[in-house]
Amino acid sequence: MKITSTELFISAVRQSQYPEDNLPEFLIVGRSNVGKSSFVNTLINRKNFARTSSKPGKTQTLNFYKINKDFYFVDVPGYGYAIADKKTQMKFGKMIEDYVANRKELKEVFMLVDFRHKPTSDDILMYNYLKYYNLKVTVIATKIDKISFGQREKYKNIILKTLDLKEGDNLILFSSVTKDGKKDVYNTVEKYLDFIDD
Repeated sequence: MKITSTELFISAVRQSQYPEDNLPEFLIVGRSNVGKSSFVNTLINRKNFARTSSKPGKTQTLNFYKINKDFYFVDVPGYGYAIADKKTQMKFGKMIEDYVANRKELKEVFMLVDFRHKPTSDDILMYNYLKYYNLKVTVIATKIDKISFGQREKYKNIILKTLDLKEGDNLILFSSVTKDGKKDVYNTVEKYLDFIDD
């Protein structure tokens, strides 16, 4: 798949603002600072399109990135941070639930975890939350370039054991530095498109 165009179509906070063109959508979730912006930028071949931030939880909307005019990456607020107050956290939670519970265009979720660390209780909660809504999940283990090749199988098994992936779900090892896993993500997206663009 070749990325030829990218635009931030809309930053939404409610259902009435979602795109209405019925294109496939792929949700991107993960803890704050797990590398979601770097993940998006790597996939779309742009350095700073999705902004990275030193302040956890800065993203406060559902950001719909329209790719090739064919599908959307949907980036949501990072979870697991303590800076936002409880009222703000509840608002974020409601915003995400409205999306995952009702959005028929949502085809699959890319859930990012840090390859270097055992998935947290928040990661486990998020995975189980997504499975509650019967969503297909591909876990993206980020920052694999920080772990030596000889140790990667060990770290991979820790993630698989901790999250206990359900049948049909997948794990992709990913690096925004080396671009490992990029093609695997493209292949996942292409399954839902009506064509394959070499």
